[in-house]
Parts: sequence; structure tokens; C-alpha cells
Amino acid sequence: MHIGHLITRHARYRPHHPAVVFGDRRFTYAEFNCRVNRLANALQSAGVRKGQRIATLLPNSLELLEVYWAAAKTGAVVVPLSPMLLGPGLASLLGDSDAVLLFTCDTLRPVVDDIRSSLAGLGEGRIVLTDGDAPGYIGYERFTDNADAEPSDASLHPEDIYNIMYTSGTTGLPKGIVHTHSIRANYGTLMASAFRIAPESVVLHTGSIVFNGAFTTLMPCFYAGATYVLHPQFDVEELIATIKREKVTHTMLVPSQIVAMLSSPSFDPDAMQSLQMVLSLGAPLHNEYKEKLNRFLPGRFHELYGLTEGFMTILDRDDAVRKQGSVGVPPPFSDMRIEREDGARAAPLEVGEIVGRGPLLMPGYFKRPDLTSEAIIDGWLRTGDLGYVDDDGFLYLVDRKKEMIDSGGVKIYPRDIEEVVVRHPDVLEAAVFGIPHDKWGETPLAAVVLKRAGALSEGELKEWINERVSARYQRVQEVAILAEFPRNAAGKILKRELRGKYWQGREGKI
Repeated sequence: MHIGHLITRHARYRPHHPAVVFGDRRFTYAEFNCRVNRLANALQSAGVRKGQRIATLLPNSLELLEVYWAAAKTGAVVVPLSPMLLGPGLASLLGDSDAVLLFTCDTLRPVVDDIRSSLAGLGEGRIVLTDGDAPGYIGYERFTDNADAEPSDASLHPEDIYNIMYTSGTTGLPKGIVHTHSIRANYGTLMASAFRIAPESVVLHTGSIVFNGAFTTLMPCFYAGATYVLHPQFDVEELIATIKREKVTHTMLVPSQIVAMLSSPSFDPDAMQSLQMVLSLGAPLHNEYKEKLNRFLPGRFHELYGLTEGFMTILDRDDAVRKQGSVGVPPPFSDMRIEREDGARAAPLEVGEIVGRGPLLMPGYFKRPDLTSEAIIDGWLRTGDLGYVDDDGFLYLVDRKKEMIDSGGVKIYPRDIEEVVVRHPDVLEAAVFGIPHDKWGETPLAAVVLKRAGALSEGELKEWINERVSARYQRVQEVAILAEFPRNAAGKILKRELRGKYWQGREGKI
């Protein structure tokens, strides 16, 4: 059995149930299965064999979703690449993955054209345009002009590779995280149970589905045979309107999207009562916004902490208030421990590295056994994150090891300061990181985005923050007010780019 069987199964047993909504296009499971089959048969006709990699450079689209499920049926390994990649990063990842086919769109064709000569494995007819045709490319409609019967049996095994998720591509060596059919099947079963996703559910996804976090609702939705509503990109007004119009029951958002929803003039909790779950993941959601969400939409909030490499914890909606600040506990069949620097298990409330294992754990990094052996030791994934558990075993994040600020030998956790900064009524979002200091080595800088431009000065905010932090060493050296934060395809704030801008700025300013 393999995950591609899910679409076939729903098309057989509940063919008329709504499967996918994208813009004004709606497809039942029978209709969606036919579209997936045409693409699956096209892949096999093009000679794509089980285990070969097919890459995508696409924004959210119906075609991207079809690639995911056609790969699942045929044994092709899908490699979703961020549409934000530029030439060098794209060439690096396509080369590392040994992709034999690429799906892209006309908008991103110039990026592909720039590196076309270096793509030895992607010759004539090996790059498919989903929204047109062009010399040297093949149009999606022409490519998928195939029968809609089920594709030939690919003799798939649960441990066959389904996809490779790359975590880097612009700097350093590529690091491709491998997921098998079994891992993605466990995403479906474990998370459908955790989030109460059922056949009658309506699941909205409004962020990028090339981001691994998208699979935390995508897989359980299609496992259950529910309805998947996909937006082209995040738009807070369309998010709110869709929840009202489609009676959405489940949605996953990164913290910046939750902040935007709660801050929108269109936010109307009374009209959003169909929601049964709002899942936050990708970065910590500050308590200020958790409290607001639980006040306006009580009993819906879940939080997930996890790594693409394959460990996670989930804070259930029933524990969200009682255990506010926690990111929950591991799902069934998973285990977690907190390790001190000497390798011993930490006591409750003692900070250490989060280490975990379970059925979501990757078999390794693609073609990188060296990195795999560093990340997984004796079957346990070393997360590089710091946290502690309370007496009930609930996990509390402290910070990333690499983001911790060392100021005169004192360890400062940026998240502690961020929790203070976002309590200011004029602050929308905050990101704290370390900057060089002649005396202390490092000292905190708070970068912020305001709700209203010009609402207060950097000096005023600095004074406000430093009056409220819990320790002298948490006082910020500088405040930088920005119009917006740099983000990745998932909407996560890129602190490394903020640090880079600090160095580029005049007199140390961002």
C-alpha cells in the first residue's frame, strides 16, 4: 500500500464528494482522480521510473497539487522547490537532486532560462510549463494528454521514497530531507486524529504548499477524504472571506498570518464559528496573540513544534489554555527527552537540547550520510533546539541553540525579549537577535514592525522595552523599526537576513 491509493480509494467509494477547491474551480474526488491519473500516465509515458526525481518550481496551483499525487501513484520522487529561489540556488538543488523533469510556470521561466545551459539532465521536453507553452518547453495540457485510467502498478513499498524537501539552496551545501510513503502516511493518520479531521471537514490552506508544514493538514485531509481549499497565496482578507463562505473547519497558519488575521478590520469571530481548529506552526506564536485568539475563538487553537527531519510535538486545543506557553507532547508512537550537555537526561524544568524519535523520522539527508550521522544518533534526532518539560511532560521551547545570545557569559534567549516587545500596543511583530558589542561580545537588538507607521520612535520603544524586561542583561542595545520583515516561502521571519542587513546598514543600523 502507498499514499497514492488514497485518491483512488475516495474516487471509488465517495466519487461525488468535493475534493479540491482552487479559486473558482471545484473538483469532486472522481474528477480530481482523473486529472491525477492523466498526469501519472504522462510521467510513465515520458519514461519517469520509480525512484527518479521530478522537481517543481511553482507557486500554489492545481497543477502542483496534481504533481504531488501523481508522484504518489507512480513512485516518482517529488522535489518541491521554493518559487523564491534564484538561479544559483535553483541550479544547485536541481543538480543535487538529479531531477529528470521540472514543472514550472511562465512567470518563473526567466529564472529557469538563466540556468538552462547548466541543467544537463533537463533537455528538450523535460521542462513542463503549467500555464502555457514555449520553445524548449512543453505545455502541461499537451503533456497530460493521456488516458485517465489508473496508471500501471509501480510495485511501491511503504519505505520507498516519496519526496525530498530541501532546507537550503542559496548558501552552503544543499540538505535534502527524505520522506517515505510510510512517513507521509503517518502524517495523515496521526494528524487526522490529533486535529479531528474527518470526511466532512473543510481544510483551508493559504500559505505555500512547498513548505513542509503544509503537509500537516494536506495529508490528513486527503487521508480522511475531506475537502481541500487551496489559495494561490496568503491574503488575509481572502482568508477571512473563504472561512465564512466555505464554512472552513480547519486551517494551518504560521504566526505572522495569525497576527495579520487578528489585526484585520475584517476579522469577525461571529462569522467564523465553523472553525474547529486553528493550527500555528513554523515559529513560536507569542502569548499576546495566543490569548487574543483564545479569547475570540475559544477552543480552536492548536500549536505544533516540529522539524522537517521528523520529530514533532502537538499542543491540543483542550490543553491550550491550561498549558499556555507549552508546545505540547509527542504524538502516539513517538518519544522525546531533554538532554544536558553531558548527554544525561535533564530533570523536569531543566533546560537542555530537545531530542526525539518516532514514525515521522527521516531515513536521512539525500546523498549526505555524513550529515545524517550527525543529526541522528542511535535512532534519536538531535533537534538543535533548547527546551524543558514540566512535571506533566509538556514541552516548553526556550530557543534555538544557534540563536541564543552570549552576552558576557550570560545566555540570553531572544524569545523571552520578544514576548515583552509584542505587548507594546503599537507593535505588530518583533524579532530579537544578537549584535556585536565591544565589552559583552554580543547584545540584543530588537527589530520591529509597527501596526501604524510613525506611531513611536526607536528610542521610545527601547526605553519601554528596557523598563519591562525581567533582567538587566535582557535590555536591548538597539531598536530598529522596519516596514516589513524578510520572510521565506512559508512566511517565517528570516533572522539571518536581518543580521545581514545590520552589517550592511549605515553605522550599524538595519
